Amino acid sequence: MRPVSVWQWSPWGLWLCLLCRLCLGSPSPSTDPEKRAGSQGLRFRLAGFPRKPYEGRVEIQRAGEWGTICDDDFTLQAAHVLCRELGFTEATGWTHSAKYGPGTGRIWLDNLSCTGTEQSVTECASRGWGNSDCTHDEDAGVICKDQRLPGFKDSNVIEVEHNPQVEEVRLRPGVGWGRRPLPVTEGLVEVKLPDGWSQVCDKGWSAHNSHVVCGMLGFPSEKRVNTAFYRLLAQRQQHSFGLHGVACVGTEAHLSLCSLEFYRANDTARCPGGAPAVVSCVPGPLYTASSGQKKQQQSKPQGEAHVRLKGGAHPGEGRVEVLKAGTWGTVCDRKWDLQAASVVCRELGFGSAREALSGARMGQGMGAIHLSEVRCSGQEPSLWKCPHKNITADDCSHSQDAAVRCNLPYTGVEAKVSHTFHLSSVSIISHFVQGNPCLWKTNHTHSREGWKLPYPSLPLTASDLLLHSALVQETAYIEDRPLHMLYCAAEENCLASSARSANWPYGHRRLLRFSSQIHNLGRADFRPKAGRHSWVWHECHGHYHSMDIFTHYDILTPNGTKVAEGHKASFCLEDTECQEDVSKRYECANFGEQGITVGCWDLYRHDIDCQWIDITDVKPGNYILQVVINPNFEVAESDFTNNAMKCNCKYDGHRIWVHNCHIGDAFSEEANRRFERYPGQTSNQII
Repeated sequence: MRPVSVWQWSPWGLWLCLLCRLCLGSPSPSTDPEKRAGSQGLRFRLAGFPRKPYEGRVEIQRAGEWGTICDDDFTLQAAHVLCRELGFTEATGWTHSAKYGPGTGRIWLDNLSCTGTEQSVTECASRGWGNSDCTHDEDAGVICKDQRLPGFKDSNVIEVEHNPQVEEVRLRPGVGWGRRPLPVTEGLVEVKLPDGWSQVCDKGWSAHNSHVVCGMLGFPSEKRVNTAFYRLLAQRQQHSFGLHGVACVGTEAHLSLCSLEFYRANDTARCPGGAPAVVSCVPGPLYTASSGQKKQQQSKPQGEAHVRLKGGAHPGEGRVEVLKAGTWGTVCDRKWDLQAASVVCRELGFGSAREALSGARMGQGMGAIHLSEVRCSGQEPSLWKCPHKNITADDCSHSQDAAVRCNLPYTGVEAKVSHTFHLSSVSIISHFVQGNPCLWKTNHTHSREGWKLPYPSLPLTASDLLLHSALVQETAYIEDRPLHMLYCAAEENCLASSARSANWPYGHRRLLRFSSQIHNLGRADFRPKAGRHSWVWHECHGHYHSMDIFTHYDILTPNGTKVAEGHKASFCLEDTECQEDVSKRYECANFGEQGITVGCWDLYRHDIDCQWIDITDVKPGNYILQVVINPNFEVAESDFTNNAMKCNCKYDGHRIWVHNCHIGDAFSEEANRRFERYPGQTSNQII
């Protein structure tokens, strides 16, 4: 307990304080830029690499000792305060898990909590100076806006390391430079330094170094190379060595994170007795160039992958999902770092990770969250081999889904396509109905051409619609609805064709009803293809149709034959509800704008017209209920493979049981096969 002085509590002390306040006036925050952080005895700098001048690991000097900040509870608000301390106007982002490399010395601040309006980081809450349970693998960094505060004058300028930095790495073929097919997988290692491209001396060069270089260039692994050929070649060529003494552990995501020794300008004898370092990389399956390599890879047994990326606009990026007990789920971003992200990237046949993304940057998943606090060394062959924490109900939410951006080989073509399923003019959904998950490979005429798409390129950000499958299962029931209540539904073609010959208005139709809750988990709002000027007014129901067909509802036999169908026009695309931090943007009332905002969902209740399938003519048996959203691909989405939902159905002529509802890509291949073969499917008889 801190001792409390009598002065603080005496009436005389209180009277003197009030008197001084009246005489001298109330203190106000200083707006003089020279009186900011520097006057408080602290200095700030950005450190680490690779980085730009306005980003880096945040380091604070206190009592003459430089130290870092732990990323626990770090937020963009804290980054704003620190960027202003550094003389920038604001922050545009922040990083965790020592993205710019681990620092050294003290960890000055932990659990830093700022509102973003503080004049100094000393005004933010924390555990106290020097009180931390973190390691330097959790050092926080900031990305500031490249704009200086007006009149900022301070000694706390950004300090840049005096050693050169490796900006880029490339492989230069020993022969045929410029004529070799892309991607280049073997050649002399060249690094881009401030004064241009230079070679690396091969003295002490190791397989760990090659592993890091290949990862940077988009390749998952390296192989031995015939150095004798390149040494013979080196005797006939001039070389410019700029780097020697490279020592990598093998888990680094960038060569700059390895221990490097640069030649000085006055070094005359460079790499005596040595030669340029040479690396040979092994491309992943998507980038295998020669037929020999293809045959070799195809001959290996290919089991089902246990990790995949979803929601990305390009190959090698997306939300990380892992397979557990036959079901796909996401990974919580707690402790998510470049080492774990690199394990994912290499496992999928790409290079090391370029970015480890947190906060559902590639959209939120649905369903299970399988892993949390994944801690990889970077050497593991699979994410499942890394130490991790099994998730509990209170541990994480999908707003914390982890994602990655991987290093890709340079092919000369930027192909925008989901690496999990390549889109094709053939309907993905039709193959899903047959229970055959497919991987579409389009024409690949030459390695320079890369991957081509019959569809237009997807936008960098797009919507991603997903049906809440559990709600369908919970709300399904049968209703015998009188014909005199179905005139509007008949006008909108929501009944089976046999209804036309019914004895109107007498009799009834048997309807399978259920609720549809459609979430937008993408990175852009879902908007109708047509503008409101072309929407069609339907007098009977009193609403506009912004899309002729928004969903298909079907009852199928086990072999995929359709026995009943329904369809839903988007007569009201709107935000029914949203996540806590998201505001509604679309509603249909008063001819309002239609759409589904990112983080919101549109609910079609089971008791509204056309929210059904007319099963009047369906015989008792075992069936599949299928719902497909955006079936004609009229609106761009980042992922069409999750647009279909299927359920097992058992109908005895009076009652119906709907169970095992799931999104098309939610199960493993084996689980999907079991779904197709559940008892009674083959004979289509009630069991």
